[in-house]
Amino acid sequence: MNATNKQHRAVLQSIARRVMVEKGLLPDFSGEALAELAGIPGPAIGKGEPLRDRRDLLWASIDNDDSRDLDQLTVAEALPDDQVKILVAVADVDSLVKDGTAIDDHARHNTTSVYTTPTIFPMLPEKLSTHLTSLNYNEDRPAIIVEMVIGVDGSLQDSNIYRALVRSQAQLAYNGVAAWLEGNGMVPAAIAAVRGLAENLRLQDRAAQRMKKFRQIQGALSLELIEARPVFEGDEIRALEVEKRNRAKDLIEDFMIGANGVTARYLSAKNFPSLRRVVRTPNRWERIVEIAGEHGFRLPAHPDSRVLEEFLLQEKAADPLRFPDLSLSVIKLLGAGEYLEESPGDTPPLGHFGLAVKDYAHSTAPNRRYPDLITQRLLKAALAQGPVPYGKEDLEALGKHCTEGEDAARKVERQVKKSAVAILLESRIGERFEALVTGAAPKGTWVRLLHPPIEGKLTQGFEGVDVGQRIRVQLIHTDVERGFIDFQRIT
Repeated sequence: MNATNKQHRAVLQSIARRVMVEKGLLPDFSGEALAELAGIPGPAIGKGEPLRDRRDLLWASIDNDDSRDLDQLTVAEALPDDQVKILVAVADVDSLVKDGTAIDDHARHNTTSVYTTPTIFPMLPEKLSTHLTSLNYNEDRPAIIVEMVIGVDGSLQDSNIYRALVRSQAQLAYNGVAAWLEGNGMVPAAIAAVRGLAENLRLQDRAAQRMKKFRQIQGALSLELIEARPVFEGDEIRALEVEKRNRAKDLIEDFMIGANGVTARYLSAKNFPSLRRVVRTPNRWERIVEIAGEHGFRLPAHPDSRVLEEFLLQEKAADPLRFPDLSLSVIKLLGAGEYLEESPGDTPPLGHFGLAVKDYAHSTAPNRRYPDLITQRLLKAALAQGPVPYGKEDLEALGKHCTEGEDAARKVERQVKKSAVAILLESRIGERFEALVTGAAPKGTWVRLLHPPIEGKLTQGFEGVDVGQRIRVQLIHTDVERGFIDFQRIT
């Protein structure tokens, strides 16, 4: 297929819809779901039990520049002895999306929003996810509040969960907040417009850095990736925009990790089952040991996240420019996460190897992920001292389904992104690149170019290569419709 007619967006939208169907996902909402949606007049305020009023706090959202489905707000309070209370407000999606409805059936089927290059396939209708259940600026919304008291060393000293009414004082974007926090930019106008917000965000940032340092001591892995996102100019793809981690993204990530842990432990304390996010011990630890050995670092024969973190920190300090390549190799060798049911009294939880936490339940993005909506229903039932809404077998089946759905969504996103990149590379057949091997299995060998950071399949010369190796490759074929980017190894 040749995409030189410049109608790149329309081509990719067609591909995205086709791949959604091929992977068993629903690109459109049913008539029943749309009829239900039409009957929802507004946000769930003033319905049910009274909520605590926390609208006076300096709540703000920090998300991607173009995000409209806002799941969380954060704020901080200074406490005696240099402790900090972090409050995370999570959108109360269950207030409008009830189990067993047609809207819920769609969300349960897809399990997640699917973010492709030309379009988004939202898990919930946009009237909900970007409006009625989104924590939008200057709008009153019901939310689940997770409070965390963070000590000077970054450890969790106390926690609390309750329902409340909140109002966002500012809608902020990662890049602008990060540039300001890192001293590379002016304070964003939305921050400067709210008295006390800048000081509060500085307090949040300090608490987040403490939390990260504490988790690193426990063995959380310092991994860093470079992602390339195709950028449109009108309907034509013109370039790749490289996205990196930054201080604002880290701040939100640290708070969400903390809130997810508090939620999991709260359910366990209330004798409720939960759906845990688990990353088992690495699939290929022996290869991680080999890679560390190539860098002059000795890892133990058995998986140990603390020693692996020592190696990662050493390499990040020694070669920060190439550290994302090492991170990518380690991530590929760790293996994918999964959702598992856990009941009180079960054997110790498997936990999340990469985060070095034992108690972890996705709970902070219910507009975008179905496991978070499941967790929210469990949490609200526990808060109300009501019956458990899901049985053990239900959660086991949902965990398996959500793991499979997340994998399908990731494949859709990856294939459409490759189709977009294939458009950019159509004129570069025959060019040679430095590359990193990112996957080596019977089903195929994969490489990622160092510049630009594009992944494709090594179709020739793959014998004997393994994850983490650097090789030279030549681009030999692209297929926009199928998302193929093929390389051969050269010397």
